[in-house]
Amino acid sequence: MTTLQSVPALGTHPASGSLPSRAETREQLSKATYDLLVIGGGILGISTAWHAAQSGLRVALVDAGDFAGATSSASSKLLHGGLRYLQTGAVKLVAENHFERRAVSRQVAPHLANPLTFYLPVYKGGPHGAAKLGAGVFAYSALSAFGDGVGHVISPARAQRDVPELRTDNLKAVAVYGDDQMNDARMALMTVRAAVDAGAVVLNHAAVTGLRFTKGRVTGAELEDRQDGTEFGVDARLVLNATGPWVDHLRKLEDPNAAPSIRLSKGAHLVLKRTRPWKAALATPIDKYRITFALPWEDMLLLGTTDEEYEGDPADVAVTEKDTAQILDEAAFSVRDQQLSRDLITYSFAGLRVLPGGPGSTSKAKRETVVTEGRGGMLSVAGGKWTTFRHIGRTVMNKLAALPGHPLAEDMEPMARLPKKVPLPGIANPNAVAHRLLVDGGTPGPRMAADTARHLATHYGSLSFDIARLANDNQALAERIHPDAPEIWAQVAYARDREWAETADDVLRRRTTLTIRGLATDDIRAKVEDMLADGR
Repeated sequence: MTTLQSVPALGTHPASGSLPSRAETREQLSKATYDLLVIGGGILGISTAWHAAQSGLRVALVDAGDFAGATSSASSKLLHGGLRYLQTGAVKLVAENHFERRAVSRQVAPHLANPLTFYLPVYKGGPHGAAKLGAGVFAYSALSAFGDGVGHVISPARAQRDVPELRTDNLKAVAVYGDDQMNDARMALMTVRAAVDAGAVVLNHAAVTGLRFTKGRVTGAELEDRQDGTEFGVDARLVLNATGPWVDHLRKLEDPNAAPSIRLSKGAHLVLKRTRPWKAALATPIDKYRITFALPWEDMLLLGTTDEEYEGDPADVAVTEKDTAQILDEAAFSVRDQQLSRDLITYSFAGLRVLPGGPGSTSKAKRETVVTEGRGGMLSVAGGKWTTFRHIGRTVMNKLAALPGHPLAEDMEPMARLPKKVPLPGIANPNAVAHRLLVDGGTPGPRMAADTARHLATHYGSLSFDIARLANDNQALAERIHPDAPEIWAQVAYARDREWAETADDVLRRRTTLTIRGLATDDIRAKVEDMLADGR
């Protein structure tokens, strides 16, 4: 039997479709002149690279860390219309968000998005009354064309059947509405894969050390491969700065006198083991503007989020004791104490929202996308919502087409002529995929466990069958990584050879759920590092 330590890279098979090596990718990036170089592998940069490649441009994408390694994998994991925006009168924005949410969850990535029922509890003395929230959730569902049912109000007893840990003291009623949920890191990775399938060249763990200029115009970047220290460069007709919280840092490389364009808001979350199953999520109003979430996610419970201005180094953002206490205290408005024990916490994470610069509370700021053009012609894009990632990609492409002199328009297909709802790789009915894995996935090896089949189907779609084949070919890869998690070792080999995983954190935090479950032990981490090293 082949051991984990001797699993060869998939590229040893000529028909494997394995990724090129980092050295091969660096050479490819160094030799060509690209139409567009996207710096930043968060979802905004990834989406723009995907749409640019679809439009026929020659596209390169680089990131100093991992794809979705910062803010884009530190979200509340929601695809949502934005219920709270209704009270500010942003009806058009909510309708647009709903359109994008439903497009992603129904046509683009039904294998990666899950419908989720939300309960909005109305407590005596709370910031909103039952009549107001009932009308709000009805209007919210109307703006999504009632595609998730009709928003309505139910009794506390009915709600507690679905959410057993719901606090019922002084609970008057519960408003109900529907949205969708995802694993943000997996959604981002599938979008990277879509960009590559459309022709983009991508490299993670490649940090920009400087910009290239031609007659005062930004025409590329100098980079350092953080995996081995190799220095190289990329030439491009146009450079897009999509570095999220670092957007102003890169703008200052273009123009040391560039004024700040954004401000940052920190959002922290906690992940806890669940004491009992939840069939719905809680969205509890804290005050007139803020809502705290308690979300069943990945067989765990996700609590959050905070919203406070952040002025430190984006690389240093972390969950503090103050954040933890605030999240637990706010969750206690609607969640019973036994579910909020600190002993149940398995993981915590924090991300930075990028907001337009200006005065006022960050909790009231609009989640707008900021697009600026610098003195050297570099475009910078930041902000926006995960839900509208496709719309932001199209918006940036329309901006590129309209640049003075139209430097790229002659080489790109207009967005209006491209299909509106291109699916992400692996698109399939996850229930059908899980059934197939259960029926076929155990041949010739042992039968696949039901939780593993379901996990693969909802995180890879039809690409699950590639992982099942790896497990069938090597029984060691069919074993669970940890007995308390659904993942198997074949996913590590797949992450290494097909999903750009370079470090143990890439695998354990973003390509699997071991870290968020609190199961990324030193032993598992060492085995993952050994497998990654064997593939280089």
